[in-house]
Amino acid sequence: MPIKIPDLLPALKVLTEENIFVMSDSRAMSQDIRPLEIAILNLMPNKIETEVQLMRLLANTPLQVNIDLLRIDMHVSKNTPESHMSNFYHLFDDVKHSKNYDGLIVTGAPLGLIEYTDVKYWDKMTEIMDWAKKHVQSTIYLCWAAHAALYHQHGLDRGLREQKLSGVYKHKTIDPLEPLTQGFDDFFLMPHSRYAEVPLTELEAHPDLNVLATCEEGGAFLIASKDRRSVFITGHAEYNATTLADEYWRDVNNGLDPAVPEHYFPDDNPDNLPANMWRSHGNLLYCNWLNHYVYQATPFDLSQLSV
Repeated sequence: MPIKIPDLLPALKVLTEENIFVMSDSRAMSQDIRPLEIAILNLMPNKIETEVQLMRLLANTPLQVNIDLLRIDMHVSKNTPESHMSNFYHLFDDVKHSKNYDGLIVTGAPLGLIEYTDVKYWDKMTEIMDWAKKHVQSTIYLCWAAHAALYHQHGLDRGLREQKLSGVYKHKTIDPLEPLTQGFDDFFLMPHSRYAEVPLTELEAHPDLNVLATCEEGGAFLIASKDRRSVFITGHAEYNATTLADEYWRDVNNGLDPAVPEHYFPDDNPDNLPANMWRSHGNLLYCNWLNHYVYQATPFDLSQLSV
């Protein structure tokens, strides 16, 4: 079954051209089933690109999924047309009293070097994280949002690396029988692009958390709360093959001197076209989340969700 997204959303055309099974609103009107309700709180500057990346992963499942795109406030994006935001995004305040969700995805944000309390929407972020505990069966927090949620929900503060962790790294699957990593290889590749890091020893020692995958260079990649209501992903399973290259060349063109992403460009030469070496495990991660953490755990009536 497909994900259902608005007829005019740019992701519909992109994913259809990739032979990914998506369904427009107009076609879905004829369906008589209870689809999963998934919200994406998109904090990234280039929102259209992030929408396509995440919907590509969510579409690779036999379940039908309805997507709602959420925004924190009416701040005008520099990188996304306001017409797109007004046509396709809901204000969080407009849904928080009227709708529960089976699943929520909170994206990363370019805030890795800013103190949490200095983030202008930090109070709203904490409200959303608290709201999700009562109104969402399971929430994925990505990159910056993962560290923010670990701090707010579990009191684990991040440290900042001297050099940005950027590249594609080999990860170890800790428990192959864990539903979220079911079907994973013993070792797999995933991209990272971050300065922040919570010490692995603190995550492993926390009584309410399970560390599910790690990498030698970057510590924990995948963590889940023991009740499976929160998932924390410090890397980027959703990245396209060229996303790290785009970030690298953006920094170069801005006069910075970024390190070349590790284990990424062929022969470590930025002029060479990189390949996607994490696509299958990215798809499997989101399929497992939708199936085991959301679909098989959520009540048919979302009003029954509770802490």
